[in-house]
Amino acid sequence: MDNPVVLSLVSVLVVSLISLIGLSTFSISKSFLSKIVMFLVSLAAGTLIGDVFFHILPELFAEVSDTNLIMSGVIFGILSFFFLEKILHWHHCHKPEEHDHMHPLAINNLFADGLHNLIDGTIIASSFSVSTEIGIATTIAVILHEIPQEIGDFGVLIHSGLTRKMALFFNFLSASLAFLGAGIAFVLGDIATENSYLLLSFAGGGFIYLAIADLFPELKKEDNLKKSIVQFLIVVLGIVVMFGLQYVE
Repeated sequence: MDNPVVLSLVSVLVVSLISLIGLSTFSISKSFLSKIVMFLVSLAAGTLIGDVFFHILPELFAEVSDTNLIMSGVIFGILSFFFLEKILHWHHCHKPEEHDHMHPLAINNLFADGLHNLIDGTIIASSFSVSTEIGIATTIAVILHEIPQEIGDFGVLIHSGLTRKMALFFNFLSASLAFLGAGIAFVLGDIATENSYLLLSFAGGGFIYLAIADLFPELKKEDNLKKSIVQFLIVVLGIVVMFGLQYVE
């Protein structure tokens, strides 16, 4: 079967199902999950930073000669997520009677991850348009970097107050945007591929903002020295994993 549309959709489905990795936590107690959730947040911070500096930016610099355009996109992403979070915090603070609205951290995380997933879908579909071999290689590369990131994302959503079921649902919803990305790639063809760097640089800025402005402050609240050291080492582990994956890919 060499139909690029079918192959792309199957590959995107496989990648999207990785977002359900949080199902593995249903076999453990809520008390144990609460004890390890900050370590998952640590992993998320590390993988986000590693993804930006070892995957996103090198890929952009290799494809786009105008570095100012790339860095402008990153800065725009950082400022946009800051603005979005300010709006969300304002809404959050002015609705004291409501207790079922989503935490701004969760919304920011889902927005950034959804944008990244949309781009992944575009890249996968574009790769299969070239050849089946390139499409499969690209899918494997996406899967490898999605696994540690999705584990961290799930931890962030749990830390934001979502139940495991809700975290799984929204994480999968975010991952499903890859289907939209694939559809855009097939409809717009080269136009979508050639301009994906704009969205990718924006997403990179969002990842930097999430890690530095949202996740690190949460980790700084831990005053136990032993736990703080473990959290730091897990952040480093996330970065190292992303560094190593560039050679596997």
